[in-house]
Amino acid sequence: MVFDTDVLVWQMRGNEKASAVVDADVRRQASIVTYMELLQGARDKREVATIRSFLADLNFELLPLTENIGHRACIYMEEHALAAGLSLSDALIAATAAENGATLCTANQKHYRAIEDLDLRLFKP
Repeated sequence: MVFDTDVLVWQMRGNEKASAVVDADVRRQASIVTYMELLQGARDKREVATIRSFLADLNFELLPLTENIGHRACIYMEEHALAAGLSLSDALIAATAAENGATLCTANQKHYRAIEDLDLRLFKP
């Protein structure tokens, strides 16, 4: 399962429901975009190290961007950015999950629900 940034932020903040959903999945994946979003929220080098350790300790596989992911994300932006408020990072994360045939676990239903070829698992903190 590919975990969206919001779920990982909840877990890093100690949310038990987020921890349970992540712990229940043996193949933990995240888009490299999610990793960059987590880094963007870091306030200092200590928090960068904490993020890196968090992902490593839980054996997260970081999924790289590919040409196909970029193409699919562009289509998602054309189709859903205006109506659903889909952002560039959300489009790339959704495309990463779809291109890898994985479910996307997110609490952000609003932006992703319009994407028909995306398998969503909604998380409620």
